[in-house]
Amino acid sequence: MHSVKKGVLFDPLPDNRARCNICEQRCRILEGRLGFCGTRKNINGKIHTIIYNTISSEAVDPIEKKPLYHFLPGTLSYSLGSIGCNFRCEHCQNWNISQIRLDQAYTKEITPEQAIRRALAAGSKSISWTYNEPAIWHEYTYDSAVLAKEAGLKTVYVTNGYITPEALERISPYLDAYRVDIKSFSDSFYRKICSARLAPVLASTRLAKELGMHVEVITLIIPGRNDSPEEITQLVKWLHDNLGTDVPIHFTRFYPMYKMEDANPTPVETLEMAHDIAKREGLRFVYLGNVPGHRYENTYCPECNALLIDRTGYIISEYNIKDNKCPRCGEEIPIVRS
Repeated sequence: MHSVKKGVLFDPLPDNRARCNICEQRCRILEGRLGFCGTRKNINGKIHTIIYNTISSEAVDPIEKKPLYHFLPGTLSYSLGSIGCNFRCEHCQNWNISQIRLDQAYTKEITPEQAIRRALAAGSKSISWTYNEPAIWHEYTYDSAVLAKEAGLKTVYVTNGYITPEALERISPYLDAYRVDIKSFSDSFYRKICSARLAPVLASTRLAKELGMHVEVITLIIPGRNDSPEEITQLVKWLHDNLGTDVPIHFTRFYPMYKMEDANPTPVETLEMAHDIAKREGLRFVYLGNVPGHRYENTYCPECNALLIDRTGYIISEYNIKDNKCPRCGEEIPIVRS
């Protein structure tokens, strides 16, 4: 049950240092010290995770809460989070678990075996690692994902996308969905707001698609930070060219949080502008989030505009897709049902 476990994907370095190759921070960690995420420790020249069975958050969520709109719609996802993060986002909504040390957190222990049993008992069709960054929790999520696949559960990462190619390829046979935040299309935003870089996020997102995962993208639109029409156009062009026209993109509304409490909520008109840009650039499934009741929460046929899925928040009130086709015009609708 103890949460310290020897890690994978690290390089030993001189003087008992070690380089962690789980995320793109690629920390060079001194003996006895922690990496940037606060959860990976050098013990005797080897990287260990100190949060292996450590759970800060446990819930049974609608899959739409992730948000995933084209992956097992209308089902439940057993959702787990731990502590720590490899980002320092100034607007983090889960800062009370992502930006604290282990000794400051209220946690419990759930083994991978227990997690799968709890997921099945809850009637979930999938298991999601979410709330904080799952990439830094690699050993636990990998072991859990292997068991999940054996039990017939689908698997989901809700991620900032800062995972290394090595780690993503290692877990890829057992990971079905990759719900990734592309927080901005500006490297300066990533450096200033997140203490990270843009290019590795784009690379992991493209790789997840190439490895056969279902990919959906979310961009939180923050007034004055990443809401210019020029930047949104660059983002959606990249999605079009690298992930294809069917990738779902969710533009979500910002509310003041953490170190950005002095900022304003996103005007709904700004979100609608982002939606219109994405549609104009050829993306076929564009959604708005954090605006319950808005018509762009729904799924429409990209050919005839028939209402296919009617949503309010996380609740589906109408589902009209038949055999993954629009019932009106027969257009193929790319949704994972099982």
